[in-house]
Amino acid sequence: MSAWHLVYPDWQPAQERLREALCTTGNGYFATRGAAPEAVADEHHYPGTYVAGLYNRLATEIAGRKLVNESLVNVPNWLPLDFCIEDGDWFRLDEVDLLDYCQVLDLRQGVLRRELTFRGAGDRETRLEQWRLVHLDRIHLAALCTRLVARNWSGRIRVRSALDGRVRNEGVERYSELNSRHLETLERWVLGPDTVALYAKTNDSGVLVAEVAATRLYRAGERLDATPAITERSDYIAQTFELDLEQDQPLDIEKTVALHTSRDRAGYRPDLDARRNLAAAPRPDDLRRDHAVLWDQLWRRFSFSLDLGDEAEEERTLRILRLHVFHLLQTCGPAAMDLDVSVPARGLHGEAYRGHVFWDELFIFPFLNLRIPNITRALLKYRYRRLEEARRAAREAGYHGAMYPWQSGSDGREESQRLHLNPRSGRWIPDHSRRQRHVNVAIAYNVFQYFEVTQDREFLAYVGAEMLLEIARFWSSIAELNPERGRYEIRGVMGPDEYHDAYPGRDGGGLDNNAYTNLMVAWVLGRVLDLPDMLGEQRWNELCEMLEVSDSEVERWYDITRKMFVPFHDGDIISQFEGYEALEEFDWEAYRQEYEDIQRLDRILESEGDTPNRYQVSKQADVLMLFYLLSAEDLEQLFDRLGYDFDPEIIPRNINYYLSRTSHGSTLSRVVHSWVLARSSREGAWKLFSDALESDVADIQGGTTSEGIHAGAMAGTVDLMQRCFTGIETRGGVLWLNPRLPDRLRRLELQIHYRQQVLTLSITGETLCVASEPGDAAPVRIGFDGETESLAPGQRREFELGPATARAD
Repeated sequence: MSAWHLVYPDWQPAQERLREALCTTGNGYFATRGAAPEAVADEHHYPGTYVAGLYNRLATEIAGRKLVNESLVNVPNWLPLDFCIEDGDWFRLDEVDLLDYCQVLDLRQGVLRRELTFRGAGDRETRLEQWRLVHLDRIHLAALCTRLVARNWSGRIRVRSALDGRVRNEGVERYSELNSRHLETLERWVLGPDTVALYAKTNDSGVLVAEVAATRLYRAGERLDATPAITERSDYIAQTFELDLEQDQPLDIEKTVALHTSRDRAGYRPDLDARRNLAAAPRPDDLRRDHAVLWDQLWRRFSFSLDLGDEAEEERTLRILRLHVFHLLQTCGPAAMDLDVSVPARGLHGEAYRGHVFWDELFIFPFLNLRIPNITRALLKYRYRRLEEARRAAREAGYHGAMYPWQSGSDGREESQRLHLNPRSGRWIPDHSRRQRHVNVAIAYNVFQYFEVTQDREFLAYVGAEMLLEIARFWSSIAELNPERGRYEIRGVMGPDEYHDAYPGRDGGGLDNNAYTNLMVAWVLGRVLDLPDMLGEQRWNELCEMLEVSDSEVERWYDITRKMFVPFHDGDIISQFEGYEALEEFDWEAYRQEYEDIQRLDRILESEGDTPNRYQVSKQADVLMLFYLLSAEDLEQLFDRLGYDFDPEIIPRNINYYLSRTSHGSTLSRVVHSWVLARSSREGAWKLFSDALESDVADIQGGTTSEGIHAGAMAGTVDLMQRCFTGIETRGGVLWLNPRLPDRLRRLELQIHYRQQVLTLSITGETLCVASEPGDAAPVRIGFDGETESLAPGQRREFELGPATARAD
């Protein structure tokens, strides 16, 4: 096997749920976990199929309160396919003797394979070979192919293929007290000798879901004329084929499924659409061939080449990077360009966070911007379509403009819980995470970054700018001028850290003057003030007229960009929030000795009757997010406008201060810390990058990956290669390049798309080469070592990494 394959050479029941998440196959429209076709939901297995954007709400009485939770729905299971030999039991891995086993996720072709040999009753030995896919382009189709070979016996066999609507959302143990039955079955149909269908509806949102499955049997390439027995229950329909299996004569079973919902575009009725789609579908081998071609084309756009000087380390690093790209493309790949969706924080791979959209776009969109920016464009429209809901939320909270939610789902209302369960203590405790208003900073930042890479003026003029203006209005209305300080303050919010949601001993939630929030608000408003130049006078005036933006509003925005308050302590340490320095220092060593794993320190402290609000501790980067999102040049200009002294030399001191107070309780934490260390400590940056790579594949948080991958962390690790180690910054209409490879990384090569040009970057410790693919795109500006120059299609530039020199071919 190679760096293109995720291989599991044995069967370990305790690892199955993790492997099911990591072996998910999907296409951006829907995805199916890598559960075995014969598996049912139990301690070790959790079959799940999720359709992007398909949500449902259910109410539950908890701790004397009625909680309404919206969840990404686990739709009917299309996988079920099992068999029994003679009059024995239906096949289960834990009930037979396994002679060999191997499961392989083929990243290059987008196919999950499983091969095993087992010995059952009567010492019968049987070979099983399976592969499956969810088609990348024919987004409603999936296929499962199974080959059975009797090694040392001949006899009777029954094969059962089903569609199972008895599924619930039960993939996250800490949600077990919440109502989980989201579907009701409307109809079951037998559509022919080989085809059955199941038609269901979500019980609150009313979304129709149709699955149609055809199961066909072949021997020696000839289709068998087998009439199945039909089993029907209220939420289930199965076909059971009975036939003779001869020794060493393979039996091939092909199951092809079409899945449609009433959310689909250009459809008539989901059940009829699924029937027509399946009737026109080619055989699975043909589906696999063009599926592989499409994956090959995607990999050309998303490829990496690197040299670590250690073959084993290089292969593992490449494999995990490719695994991350693979799962990102299965969650938000090309199919998303025609859907009304964004990126669930845990992908389409499980039910953690109930499938909601958070701020993770901030880590995912930069990766997409430089590869297929049209995907980012489509995902940003998810926010635009929910702008009216954000306006409504701002009004109800007493603010102006648009206030986007911390957790978003179907329609853009706030989906954050009011209570959440601490699994360590078993207690339901108040959840104040909706105070993370900085999600509005993330959305604005994403719009500006997309524009910097693409110069997509139409998008900015008719989609992005309206969001930006309403977000500016929100921040202007939440910021209050403190006359004693002569500066604006933002009170009652939470920062990215998440451990701190209130001051100890103070009634009411929220914190005052979170530095990340305050500074990024000043940055956002400063960029919004640039919109007249970016849009042109005519469109700017149209927007001001349409939204009734007054001159006094714009003047206030300008004033905030000059007078936002930023807290400091110990001279030049940027305080995470006002009063942070007054909190107690934490005894890290004592807690590490007692608990070993203290990533979720908040849960540990709450179980002890304590709270992280009392201590100088962080779950993940907060202040350091400033150094992740903004360059030293950006920060210098920002602080200068605000009238604060800023020397880039304070950055390492702030990094060291907060890194020593961080538990890395989020998979995003190591991504950000690796990024901010990349200039000052290449060895430290590489160590954190390597740790971040392992977040999901090694499940370093101890069980969370089985509930869904961490999409933001996956994108973040790829982006460390793509932008951090290459030193890519897109600002001021220039593609700036300032590579600084970690010592372990001898060479890095990748392809990016920047303003219609396709550029190949080749970097070693000594040289940087930028080669543009021939074409008719306009020249772009590239910058290196403080100098800029033009690069036209077909041209190449080479720079020495030292004194800057460049030459053109």
